[in-house]
Amino acid sequence: MKLATILSILCWALLSVGCKKEQVRPNVPAIELLSVSPLQVSSFGEGVKVRIRYEDGDGDLGFADPDTYALEVKEARLNAADRYHVPPLAPEGSTVSIQGDLEVELTPLFLLGNGTQEQTTYTIRLRDRAGNWSNRVTTPTITITQ
Repeated sequence: MKLATILSILCWALLSVGCKKEQVRPNVPAIELLSVSPLQVSSFGEGVKVRIRYEDGDGDLGFADPDTYALEVKEARLNAADRYHVPPLAPEGSTVSIQGDLEVELTPLFLLGNGTQEQTTYTIRLRDRAGNWSNRVTTPTITITQ
């Protein structure tokens, strides 16, 4: 009786260790804002650098065709978003969970009005090859001076 109990406990322990669940990541990309620099720029001066962390469950981020855009960046003062090319972040045709950091230098900002200072933000999202958009992240306020 004792031997059967010990064997069943041992089997249960081995099964529970061997059946550990893998963390499943969704196939829809997710991004997180890591840094934005600088937060104060001169009109037509240096570009703002934005660093984001990405994660995608099936690894279909980025495009081989340089005319296909994956990153959308919307500046708050403008109506249309700018789009940027992102090369494949994992081999095309593979289905592998990926994560990493992506840094983008955006085009220099400029004053739209007649004042000497304006403020804006960027809203960013990332699209995978299946057409799924990530969540949106918004930068802190950036000040543009003359």
